[in-house]
Amino acid sequence: MSMRTPIRFALAATVIAALGACASAPQPLQGSFVPVTPEQAVVGQQLGASVRWGGRIVQTLPGPDSTCFQVIATPLNASGRPASNARDDAQGRFIACRTGFYDPAVFTPGREVTFVGRVQDTESTRIGEYDYRLPKMSADVVYLWPVVNEVDVRMQPSPWGPWGPWGPRWGWGGWWW
Repeated sequence: MSMRTPIRFALAATVIAALGACASAPQPLQGSFVPVTPEQAVVGQQLGASVRWGGRIVQTLPGPDSTCFQVIATPLNASGRPASNARDDAQGRFIACRTGFYDPAVFTPGREVTFVGRVQDTESTRIGEYDYRLPKMSADVVYLWPVVNEVDVRMQPSPWGPWGPWGPRWGWGGWWW
């Protein structure tokens, strides 16, 4: 057995693991979409365009036969989830409406959500004292992402090194711990 065989095996295992880790969108979020942001949809004529937008919920408003969501749009990653590193890279706001009841206690402000649907029109709203035009989407899919709690683990080095406070010991068969 040559020295190259373990290296080739390790390289092949690494490539397989990397390919397995490639992200793909969940089935309801797959498809082809017009690459337009909510900001661009307000100024352009994008009515009827099939889009996939997502971001963080600002407000959930259930109505008699549908629920509308006001969302701060952020770029989406390869799986269609709002990119966690793009929290400050807002692409404007939009409104997405879907038939049925969606509980505001579940769809709370700050939760990440992705919508698939068609640009319907624009709607004027007031944010503080500012008049704001938002694109309105007729959503076919409402995908609420699970909350991810990131944990930062930091290892503190031992002041005594790897042997503990007493150091290595000499035993019957040589070194033992």
